Amino acid sequence: MNLKPELVEALKRINFVNATDVQEQVIPIALKGTDIVVRAKTGTGKTCAFLIPIIQNSSKASIAPEAIIIAPTRELALQIAEVAGKLEHNRDSVAIVYGGASINMQIQSLRRNPKIVVGTPGRIIDLIERRALKLNEIKFLVLDEADTMLDMGFIEDIEYIMSKTPSEKQTLLFSATMPDKIVSVAKKHMHDMKQLSIGGEEEVIVTKIKHYYALSENRLKFATLMGYIKQYQPKKAIIFVQTQYAANAIHDALRQQNVDSVLMHGGLTQAKREQSLKIFKRGAQFLIATNIAARGIDIAGVSDVINFDIPDDPHVYIHRVGRSARMNADGKAFSVVSRDQANIVRDIEYVGRIRMEKIAVDTRPFENIRLFERSGGSRFGSGSRDRGGGFDRHSRGGDRGGFRRGGGDRDRGDKRSGGGSSDHQQRRGSRRPFQRF
Repeated sequence: MNLKPELVEALKRINFVNATDVQEQVIPIALKGTDIVVRAKTGTGKTCAFLIPIIQNSSKASIAPEAIIIAPTRELALQIAEVAGKLEHNRDSVAIVYGGASINMQIQSLRRNPKIVVGTPGRIIDLIERRALKLNEIKFLVLDEADTMLDMGFIEDIEYIMSKTPSEKQTLLFSATMPDKIVSVAKKHMHDMKQLSIGGEEEVIVTKIKHYYALSENRLKFATLMGYIKQYQPKKAIIFVQTQYAANAIHDALRQQNVDSVLMHGGLTQAKREQSLKIFKRGAQFLIATNIAARGIDIAGVSDVINFDIPDDPHVYIHRVGRSARMNADGKAFSVVSRDQANIVRDIEYVGRIRMEKIAVDTRPFENIRLFERSGGSRFGSGSRDRGGGFDRHSRGGDRGGFRRGGGDRDRGDKRSGGGSSDHQQRRGSRRPFQRF
């Protein structure tokens, strides 16, 4: 691809030698400065597909940001910034801005004249309005996980941010699906754009994953979960639940069973969430999470995705299970399903064009465990539904705090979504060594 020697060396340092399909198709076109709309599933190497052309074509010295990369969640923004920092010879060349962290420190990082700014929509707008972030010299604009930003109600914010950038720039848009609204935004803001659809439609919708489910009474859901863990012995798994309260309870119960797990949801501080992701990446066996972790998180080696609470929306199921089978690996998905949720299984099979195999797991060794008694509750699904660490003005979750423009900091972090004491949520429980089933 005729990349700069220092960029090739940086790629070698992070063991990127062979390009993925997305990178092979996107990078040569992007290097020419063409606007591109890319449809491809998550976990296919999209981050380097847009970072490599940006770093290759950016100026050696800049006094204002040349690239703005917009992501729907803080966790995804952190991942992008981490990779960008490894590819850039100067880490001050990359700034990351998102809610739940000190805006003053982020303003300081912008004063170091970074070439690349990675951020979430609400905090980017706050910094624009504080005149701390100027986009008048932007040459590259990237929208990552565009369909997720549409789902979270960010499209108006995206258009506002784009309006602050020069009309002459390169725009790269990446999305797992391509709703009409996304196409409309692309046509409005892009010039002579090239559309790429990488992988057939069935490939985008997680066909490399084996899908299983087990029927369970509500009172035996945790026993069913434990039965699956013991029988199938997942090496590294994300367990998805609907509410913060359920996440806390399952985390406590797993630790009581000496199962190595960490917790992640919108009721935790940003620092706690980052710590949980770091521990999970380094080797913890289970991450118990609400939907916040389904939004673009790329964690290598996830063998299983477990739906303790199967989602009503098939598209949410697809987002969740996409955390497995990354970078063309195989994976497994398992869902605990109550008898009145059989229609949800049929909907997921239809929308995802997949087959969910019904299995039986042995719950008997775990049927005496009462999950919610330990955490002071009495029923499944109670507590605060996770909104992803703050509410946008449409109350759909995400990065914004629901304030009018000019009305202060939109990104109030995780304090608005409830969830109780993070110290309680992350307490260690048993101090005996963890066992892996």
